[in-house]
Amino acid sequence: MSRLRQIAGHGASGGGWSAAALAIAALAGLPIAAIAWASLAGGGEAIADLAATVLPTYVANTALLMLLAGGIAAVVGTGCAWLVAATRFPGRRVLSWALVLPLALPAYLAAYIYADLLDFAGPLQSALRASMGWGAEDYAFPDIRSLGGGAFVLGFVLYPYVYLLARTAFATQSLTQFRAARSLGAAPARAFWRVALPAARPAIAGGLALVLMEVLADFGVAEYFAIPTFSTGIFRSWLAMGDKAAALKLAAIMLVFVIALVAWEAQSRRGRSDSRDGLAARRGEEPLVALTPLGKGLACLACAVPVLLGFVLPAGYLATLALTPIAQAAAGDLPTYIRGSLWLGLAAASLCLVAALVLAFARARSASRVTASAIRLATLGYALPGALLAVGLLAPLGAFDQSLTRFARDNLGWSGGLLLTGTSALLIYALSVRFMTVAYNSVSGGLARIPPGLDAAARSLGAAPSRVLARIYAPLLAPSLTGAAALVFIDTVRELPATLILRPFNLETLATRTYRLASDERLVEAAIPALILLAAGLLPVLVLNRLGKR
Repeated sequence: MSRLRQIAGHGASGGGWSAAALAIAALAGLPIAAIAWASLAGGGEAIADLAATVLPTYVANTALLMLLAGGIAAVVGTGCAWLVAATRFPGRRVLSWALVLPLALPAYLAAYIYADLLDFAGPLQSALRASMGWGAEDYAFPDIRSLGGGAFVLGFVLYPYVYLLARTAFATQSLTQFRAARSLGAAPARAFWRVALPAARPAIAGGLALVLMEVLADFGVAEYFAIPTFSTGIFRSWLAMGDKAAALKLAAIMLVFVIALVAWEAQSRRGRSDSRDGLAARRGEEPLVALTPLGKGLACLACAVPVLLGFVLPAGYLATLALTPIAQAAAGDLPTYIRGSLWLGLAAASLCLVAALVLAFARARSASRVTASAIRLATLGYALPGALLAVGLLAPLGAFDQSLTRFARDNLGWSGGLLLTGTSALLIYALSVRFMTVAYNSVSGGLARIPPGLDAAARSLGAAPSRVLARIYAPLLAPSLTGAAALVFIDTVRELPATLILRPFNLETLATRTYRLASDERLVEAAIPALILLAAGLLPVLVLNRLGKR
């Protein structure tokens, strides 16, 4: 930390950076504070009404969806990670990175695709009826539009979070204990359960916490499959029924889930080991577990199925739909949605970069616990579901906006509507809070790699702080800034619930357009914008895979 504090230079006071970080933290923490205040400020009758009507359903469905999807992700991610790290089988090198590809597919797109594939009128059931001569009453087929179907989609799209961390843990943990267990006669399965798995448990728990955060935040899958969860309940209470008190109470209860998951993820991160002995020892040696020819075939199949279900099948079906005349005819308005997505993504990325630079320099300049806490609060947005974030911002800013508009009308002759609510500025604010962590992690990592001697030498030669920033930091941080901007841009383009709630009426993005068309059962017309969203998601997936290998 002392090394980082030297990097930021001596031109600006640490107090100035800390004050700026505190201001950013206050803006980022506004939705959390608003929801916490709403939960404490009376409204007991709203809680009672919710408890007597929809709250038990929301709690049960959300918890069960997290349990089932998390279980699928944990089993698939951990199993594939162990096979890739400890064994050798045909196709292992390709599958080791292909197993990360499902993260490129937004979960709501996977829901649209699997519903179209597996519904009664879909190609699979239609082919079964045609080939077997069945009628509607002659067979039973699982309903994909159900809680189990939602867990299936979310589990096979999100398992790479567990896979990435587990693969790294298995590849880097020391081999001594595992080989000692094997030398004492323990079978490979027993050695895995008693030695390898416990050593990797913190990493697996961290990946599972990320999966559960995504499941809790999900709106598109739950809404499309008609699963009443907290996200859909907040959305319906606020927009469909106009019950702001109920929406805020639901958001407050949901915030308890978020805080628990954040604490769990932080605890698991502290328990991870950074030992590199296993990786160094394994490069030139035989695999930990030698597989028979049949075992190699089964291992290849076990790793190929998640890639097939989580990426290849949905992407291939989407590409097939995009080639149809209906999809291409519907693409006439595509430039409008692309422009909306582009400028929204660029605006959010620019704001996140500026804020991330301030936070990174504040961390480098100050050892204050207050500054560290402010940075932690400012980068908490990654854990906040989009629906919760939108409601948490609309509540306080709506009241402020009404007062501001009233003042402008009475004193300035303003005759328009609300100045902030329903504008792009509020949406950009929310998206910047949501994806601040992505930018900060990249910028902070780049700043940590700059040798402190460069700054000291420039300052000793009389260079002003602005010159040091332009001639030293800007070129050296350019790769980190570019990467951060690209990741924030892509996340912004793919974001759905916050954009749906906060966007102006004249703004349509690729995500909202795809959602609207798919909700109207017009997936063929949504195929091309959906395919663009899928292609855009490949960049962060490749970055994650590269970081996972490191």
